[in-house]
Amino acid sequence: MTEDVLVRLRQQLPALRPSEQRIARTAIADPAGVSGLNITQLASRNDTSTTTVARFCRNIGFDGYKSFCLALARAAVDESGRRVEFGISEGDIDPTDTTAEVVRKLAYQEARAVEETAAMLDLAEVDRLVAAISGAPVIDLYGSAGSGLAAQDLQQKLRRIGYQANAWTDVHLALTSAAVLPPNAVAIAFSHSGETEEAISSIETAARSGAFTAAVTNFPDSPLAQIADAVLTTASRETRFRYGAMSSRMAQLMIVDVIFMGVAQRKPEAISDLLSRTLAAVAGRRRPRKNDTL
Repeated sequence: MTEDVLVRLRQQLPALRPSEQRIARTAIADPAGVSGLNITQLASRNDTSTTTVARFCRNIGFDGYKSFCLALARAAVDESGRRVEFGISEGDIDPTDTTAEVVRKLAYQEARAVEETAAMLDLAEVDRLVAAISGAPVIDLYGSAGSGLAAQDLQQKLRRIGYQANAWTDVHLALTSAAVLPPNAVAIAFSHSGETEEAISSIETAARSGAFTAAVTNFPDSPLAQIADAVLTTASRETRFRYGAMSSRMAQLMIVDVIFMGVAQRKPEAISDLLSRTLAAVAGRRRPRKNDTL
């Protein structure tokens, strides 16, 4: 495994058995400490058996407990080094933190979300989605609440380069649009959990219409990911004050930019012309600065 074990643990957590979830949470909370425990000690700390710990290691992709601990130790060193760079001792925001400390911790969390998403992103899936968008007569984008912001951001980017993209944050509008999508259309759903019923229903409906479907989610084994043709996985973190859409927003927007750039690269000269035209169309709506009129 080349990816960060902590990212893998966070992503697979909902799919694990309750006893395995306890082990995973212990490792996420203290990777350095857990890496120094033997298998019996870790089992005892989580009120389970050594057999369960061994099965847990296999289920998350390791060939044994030793390789799991080595990966945890490497991840702990990496986390420690990055926190030193940002001038923080730990990543979670505390109610007693100063404004300066909050800023540094937020910068750390956002940077790690983007970096880990980039490291985990399946580039073959990105290429499949970009190819589908490039030839699509229409692109439907679905997202609720915070995930709706990512859908709307991709809509405005694609619209600026001439694509018929529609972002739907109302489930009734999403379903009715999905039901009448033409052949070769593309439908993309944004959902951090991958369990949002609105996103799942919309993608299912779009698939029945013959659309190429994609999911942008933090959990590759989620219900949404299981039904989509392509899956782009984020790697965001949950902290005390930043749950769900807040913690996933930067990772989702990073994927939005990756998709946009992939589409734009296919026709660079035409895209440059379209961007210039759309910029010119709104230029007259800008109010000049006071010193520009003197």
